[in-house]
Amino acid sequence: MKIRFHYIAMLALVASICSCEKDNYEAPSSLLSGRIVYQGEAIGVENNQVPLELYQSGFGKVGAIGSSFAQDGSYSALLFDGDYKLIIPNGQGPFMWKYTSTGAPDSISVAMNGSQTLDLEVTPYYMIRTPQITGSGSTVTATFKAEKIITDAANAKDIERVSLFINKTQFVSGNGDQRIANTDLSGTDITDINNITLSVGVPATTPAQNYVYARIGLKIVNVEDMLFSPVVKIQL
Repeated sequence: MKIRFHYIAMLALVASICSCEKDNYEAPSSLLSGRIVYQGEAIGVENNQVPLELYQSGFGKVGAIGSSFAQDGSYSALLFDGDYKLIIPNGQGPFMWKYTSTGAPDSISVAMNGSQTLDLEVTPYYMIRTPQITGSGSTVTATFKAEKIITDAANAKDIERVSLFINKTQFVSGNGDQRIANTDLSGTDITDINNITLSVGVPATTPAQNYVYARIGLKIVNVEDMLFSPVVKIQL
């Protein structure tokens, strides 16, 4: 019985050591960060709605390491050192990503050996140019130009609508939790894409505040994700 007790105790000790070793694995510590850009200019999107995926070969991993873009077009992911493939899934974002000859999203090879910055170059359908957003009394007004970037017959798309969103916090989009008011202009009602003006009234807020945050959104026909201008704080 004594021998059996020592045997069981030894097994318990080995199991405890293995468990501790498993629990003591180092967490990923290399930061991959960057922005989605067009010719070096960041592209604004809705916060955490446009995904990206990272795949690492080996270690028995077959699924994607998922992340998403912040509203200013930035992203970050904590990773182990090693080799990865990065993609933006098909149909995501107000832009065209690179594709293979079979139509699948192309990948970017990423070799992690410590933290690094990697901007992701894409081709947007449009860019919001020279946005100017101002406040006067209880009204916020925006003026801007919509530049059509993709113009070839196979891939060009029309504007479905343009919008001006305002919110109490710095997170601003068409999401119901990220706007207190908005105004829309249909693409068919735009007479000059080089001179677009939108105005929206600021509703009363509780508690009251003498400022709001605003940004312009552009919705493209048959594209789910909107393109956005940078967020601006407006004093009222």
